[in-house]
Amino acid sequence: MTLNDVRELARNIREQVSKAVVGQTETVDHLLIALMSQGHVLLEGPPGTAKTFLAQCFSAALGLEFGRIQFTPDLLPGDILGSNLFNFQTSEFTLTRGPIFCEMLLADEINRTPPKTQAALLEAMQERRVTLDGETHALADRFMVVATQNPIENQGVYPLPEAQLDRFLFKLLVDYPSAEEEIAIVSRFGDRQGPQRAADFGIKAVTDASKLAAASAALSNVTVAAEITEYIVRLIRATRENADLSSGASPRAAVLLANAARARAALEGRDYVIPDDVKALSVAVLRHRLMLSPAAEIEGREIETLVSDLVENTEAPR
Repeated sequence: MTLNDVRELARNIREQVSKAVVGQTETVDHLLIALMSQGHVLLEGPPGTAKTFLAQCFSAALGLEFGRIQFTPDLLPGDILGSNLFNFQTSEFTLTRGPIFCEMLLADEINRTPPKTQAALLEAMQERRVTLDGETHALADRFMVVATQNPIENQGVYPLPEAQLDRFLFKLLVDYPSAEEEIAIVSRFGDRQGPQRAADFGIKAVTDASKLAAASAALSNVTVAAEITEYIVRLIRATRENADLSSGASPRAAVLLANAARARAALEGRDYVIPDDVKALSVAVLRHRLMLSPAAEIEGREIETLVSDLVENTEAPR
C-alpha cells in the first residue's frame, strides 16, 4: 500500500463517520493517527457529547470486531479477561474469553472501576496479550482501546494510575459542540426514536484488519530525520526539567510522539515528518503524562498551557 492509498483510506473513513457524527473532525483525525500508529486513545468529556457513539461509528467504518465494557465499581478483572472454567464432561479447564478478546475495545467510563480492575488492561495495552492462570493468550494484532471518562463527577470514580495513563497515546478533550453543530445534531437526531446505532446511518466498513495492517506498514516509508528525532527528545526532556512540573514524560512518550508524527505526515500525503507534525500532537500526547507541582497548582496553572509554552520555547529544526 502506498502513502496515497493510506491518505485515501483515511478520507473514506472520515466520510463514513461523518454520516452519523456531527463535527469532532479533530477528534476523528486523532483517532485515525492512533489507529495507524497502533496507539490507544482516552476520550474525556461531559456526558452527552457522543464519546461512546463516536467510538462505535469509528469501529463500524473500520470493519473491526467491536467489544464494549461498561466499567463499574464492582467490575472484576475476570469480567474483562475471562476465566478458565472446569468442564465436567471432558474433565478439563476451558477458556471462556472475556470482552477484551476483540479488535477494538470501548472501555466506557474507565475511571469508575478500582485500580485493581483497571490494571487488567496494562498487559493488553502494552503487549497485546493477556495472562490467565499462568498461560498467555494473544490478542488481535490490531487491538486498540478507546476509553472514555467524565471529568465532571468526582464521586464513585478512581483516578487512573500513571502506568495506565502512560499507555494511552492520546488524551483527547471532547467539548460541547458549537451552536451551528448543535442545531445540526438536533435536526439529525431529533425525530429518531430509540437507541442510535451506527448501522442506522448507513455507515459501511471501508477497510478491514489486513488493509489496516498494510496501511500501518506503509508508515515505514515516512522519514523521520535525525534533527526531528533530536527535537522530540529535547521536548520530552524539557518536561522533566520544568520547575512547574513535578513529573515529566517518559521515554515511551518520545517513541509514541515520533510514531504519531509519522502517521500524521502520511495522512497529509507526505513521506517525511516536519516540526509542525510534532507541535500539532504534543498537547494530546503529553497532557495526561505530566503532573503539576504544588506551587503551579496553587497558581492555577494548566497542563495544556505549560505544554504549549514548552513547545514554543524548545528550538525546532528549520
